Amino acid sequence: MTTANKITIVRILLIPVFVTLAIYYGESIQRHEPLEWQRFAAIIVFLVAAASDGLDGYVARRYNQRSSLGVILDPIADKGLLLSGIITLSISNWSETDPQYGHFPAWFPVLVITRDAVILVGAAILHYLIGNKMKVRPHWTGKVATVCQMCAIAWVMLQLRFIPLMFVVIVAGIFTGISGMIYLLSGVRQLQAEGHAHAERR
Repeated sequence: MTTANKITIVRILLIPVFVTLAIYYGESIQRHEPLEWQRFAAIIVFLVAAASDGLDGYVARRYNQRSSLGVILDPIADKGLLLSGIITLSISNWSETDPQYGHFPAWFPVLVITRDAVILVGAAILHYLIGNKMKVRPHWTGKVATVCQMCAIAWVMLQLRFIPLMFVVIVAGIFTGISGMIYLLSGVRQLQAEGHAHAERR
């Protein structure tokens, strides 16, 4: 249990705190009695959790604390924070004056969850079929999708209006879909390459 892993665990524990605060704030909006302290507390918890992502990575590299546990926990914390933000802000409205700026459309969390599920299932299938020959290389579209998803979450929480929320969500959705297709095609190519290699060995 290294310092880096402890930071990651704290990040995971902050996720239900954020979700609770976000849902309660949404309920206060529905009562027409918005409790702004809940909104600010949710934003602070989310920012601390997001910032700790870079901190645990720095600690792991700086003090040579990379571990197999950290390899498992870090993506769980990252995806958990993103998905909790997207799902919570899809079922909870954060704007009393303009609801279209207060939550995500239903298709957005469905798209994000579907892409992540396809990648996870695909990676499991590849590992089962070709074992250690499986190659998972991060693609720039996946990184852009993550940044866009974070921006969309910020747009709702900070109630930014200079660009329509729907535009930000559509951009995030496009990169999410493209990155999912790229990872899927990469997996198919690896399966085909392994099939050809197996046929040649025969």
